[in-house]
Amino acid sequence: MLPQRMKKSVTDNPKKLANLIDLVNLPSTLREFVGQSQISRLGCFMRVWSYIKTNNLQDPNNKNVVNCDDKLRSILMGKAQVELSELPALIKLHFPKEPK
Repeated sequence: MLPQRMKKSVTDNPKKLANLIDLVNLPSTLREFVGQSQISRLGCFMRVWSYIKTNNLQDPNNKNVVNCDDKLRSILMGKAQVELSELPALIKLHFPKEPK
């Protein structure tokens, strides 16, 4: 089930959902992190989130902040700490823009 806000967004512009779930060839840095040559943007975000949870990279004092290790830093533009709200935008930078 999608949240109400996302349902409206998807029904108004179905390309938004397609951009999230279409398979894309990954650049080398992201390919090494994910372990696949093709993945959707949503799938990539889920892999990154799983990596963060598995390696306990969330700041214990502020769960909205991720403390990046070397592997995660390589795909998140070298930042030592990233807020959760920044994460999708940083991952999106690795994906090619779709022609309009």
